[in-house]
Amino acid sequence: MKKITWGIIGCGDVTEVKSGPAFNKVPNSSLAAVMRRDAAKAKDYAERHGVAKWYSNANDLINDPSVNAIYVATPPSSHEEYTIAALKAGKDVYVEKPMSLNAESAKRMADAADQFKRKLSVAHYRREQPIFKKIKQLLAENAIGDIRCADLRFFQAPLTPTEMEVPKTSWRIDPNIAGGGLFHDLAPHQIDLALYFFGDVSTANGLSANQQKLYPADDIVAGNILFKSGVIFNGVWCFNCAKEEAKDNCEIIGSHGKISFEVFGEPVIHLTKNGQLERIAFDKLQHVQQPMIEKVAQYFLGEAPNPCTAEEGVEVMKVMDSFAGVKE
Repeated sequence: MKKITWGIIGCGDVTEVKSGPAFNKVPNSSLAAVMRRDAAKAKDYAERHGVAKWYSNANDLINDPSVNAIYVATPPSSHEEYTIAALKAGKDVYVEKPMSLNAESAKRMADAADQFKRKLSVAHYRREQPIFKKIKQLLAENAIGDIRCADLRFFQAPLTPTEMEVPKTSWRIDPNIAGGGLFHDLAPHQIDLALYFFGDVSTANGLSANQQKLYPADDIVAGNILFKSGVIFNGVWCFNCAKEEAKDNCEIIGSHGKISFEVFGEPVIHLTKNGQLERIAFDKLQHVQQPMIEKVAQYFLGEAPNPCTAEEGVEVMKVMDSFAGVKE
């Protein structure tokens, strides 16, 4: 294989800017086909993005001989089905986060990659962005000394009735489609970064509740992780606070300072050491998944290691399950 020719299953909102255009912008990679169940929308996407082929049936795209790798960008409820079908058909797969509805489902996907001897990467793409690679570097260099703990607070105001009716939001608060609520949509990035920074998990536990009962999914989650390194992570995700209290903040505390940053906000690191504050800023990315897609393409071509393995994706799902519970 000298070039990755991609097919996208689920060319919806997430693929418009965040990921879709990047497949044609990284070396030895091109977007060959897209699929969406709504044929008119699939055709429209293909025409707007200059994609040669479009389908309304996933199996037709999976079995297209001109496609040698699949990007699964549907809601989580269909990740397992499409990923395993693509692996079985001999295609390598890049699957969106969360990897699936729960850890059990994610494990079946990982097992399928082994069974069919294909490659599987998970779209925890923030680990390849410059800001988070820099944080990883600072931790490795002991910039703030020995790491003691990390504290994450992510608060948002409740969704409005209008927001809950918008299709790109409504599925995210349906546990049958998303696995949970906004926690399942957003927290995979934050939990994956914690694993990326601090290593293997020793134990994880948490609590969740549906306080405001605006939709079926829980709207507040709290969790703790004890890492084998001894680092303790504490996180709270609240999606029903006052608008004025909204925040996106993570602090990593060390023996000689701290690192503060936002996961979804401005790409800026605040490094405090020995009482001195340093601000390290990064340019915003046009396509936030492009650095990850480049690494995945290299991995599929046998030129680099897997930037996020199926086993790492399963581990993220295990932590999420332990925080929010696996809902019946």
